[in-house]
Amino acid sequence: MSSNPVAETVASLLPRARAELTELVAFKSVADFDHFPKSESEAAANWIADALRAEGFQDVALLDTPDGTQSVYGCLPGPAGARTVLLYAHYDVQPPLDEAGWASPPFELTERDGRWYGRGSADCKGGVIMHLLALRALKANGGVPVAVKVIVEGSEEQGTGGLERYAEEHPDLLAADTIVIGDAGNFRRGLPTVTSTLRGMTMVRVQVDTLEGNLHSGQFGGAAPDALAALIRVLDSLRAEDGSTTVDGLTDDARWEGLQYDEAQFRQDAKVLDGVGLIGSGTVSDRIWARPAVTVLGIDCPPVLGATPSVQAGARALVSLRVPPGVDAAEATKLLQAHLEAHTPWGARVSTEQVGQGQAFSADTSSPAYAAMADAMSVAYPGQDMQYAGQGGSIPLCNTLASLYPKAEILLIGLSEPEAQIHAVNESVSPQELERLSVAEALFLRNYAAG
Repeated sequence: MSSNPVAETVASLLPRARAELTELVAFKSVADFDHFPKSESEAAANWIADALRAEGFQDVALLDTPDGTQSVYGCLPGPAGARTVLLYAHYDVQPPLDEAGWASPPFELTERDGRWYGRGSADCKGGVIMHLLALRALKANGGVPVAVKVIVEGSEEQGTGGLERYAEEHPDLLAADTIVIGDAGNFRRGLPTVTSTLRGMTMVRVQVDTLEGNLHSGQFGGAAPDALAALIRVLDSLRAEDGSTTVDGLTDDARWEGLQYDEAQFRQDAKVLDGVGLIGSGTVSDRIWARPAVTVLGIDCPPVLGATPSVQAGARALVSLRVPPGVDAAEATKLLQAHLEAHTPWGARVSTEQVGQGQAFSADTSSPAYAAMADAMSVAYPGQDMQYAGQGGSIPLCNTLASLYPKAEILLIGLSEPEAQIHAVNESVSPQELERLSVAEALFLRNYAAG
């Protein structure tokens, strides 16, 4: 990285950043309070609130959102007449999954092979630290030239919409000229990338029932309708022979015109086993950024260990459907539910329940904020031009903010590049990416103020 005072300051602050990220990762802040203590999330929220107060933020508050979680808010006043920038991140994390599969404890930040490992290190507690680093670097080099609002969400991973509804009920709170969402990632480590589109998401729970109770498979199997087999048929109907998503009424032929994802590189990033083919048609970019994608997230049925010779009376599954920009998530939910009901065999009783939903997002990349970010990233990543990519995941708040503040420019950056393995075991963050993106964000705020 070319030498400049902001970059030098960020580099000097990295040890402190690691110490702070260690503290933040230690909180088991999974917003699933049936399985994780709510006190862990509350402690993480208080840690962030204290950090904002220490940086001079005013009106710092823990916002009780309608889904029972807390978001952290604070405002740092800027010079008279300065623009306002909203910085977003979230402190809730995915469950650790198979803790035995981690090479080091998931809630203990551990350095290994030049990366820092821990749940939330990249997604998105590292994003909180990135914002703090950028602001500290500016304060050490002439001050923060814009007014800054920070909002750190407590339930982004659960998709329960608490912050979206809170923002709609308090429309002035998060108003800003530009919004930086720190919950995306570079297309590749070392390649500066702004995410310009996000797929939306819906989750549906489907329940299939066929009998009043389980039956002995030897006595009744062959004629008694098996609910688990019926459910398997329903789920199989969601894919074509090549693995493409097939939801009745939902198109699956859109094209992605931007940055292309090399298939061999994708196989490596996704850790696809040798000899196993990718699913779907079109380019990889088409499939993961421009088209719908269905995933069966879980099935409730007897485990193999301890299973009895029974015909199952009931079974259920949780199905996720990602939808690209241009497709209304609410309409996609209806189509998915109708498809599941229409493809249930043998007259089995079927019920569906929507359990989460978020709209897709598409940004205006021609805005002045994007030019300011491109200049900043060219300094933070010497010799590299800023790229535009999509993201298969969802950040439901983006569309809420776009609706509330239609004139605001929205940029998505972050630490979740492919090697970070977010949502998987052994999630990690690259300290070099943390350093560079913190420099980029600081320089962006300076560029944007001067624009």
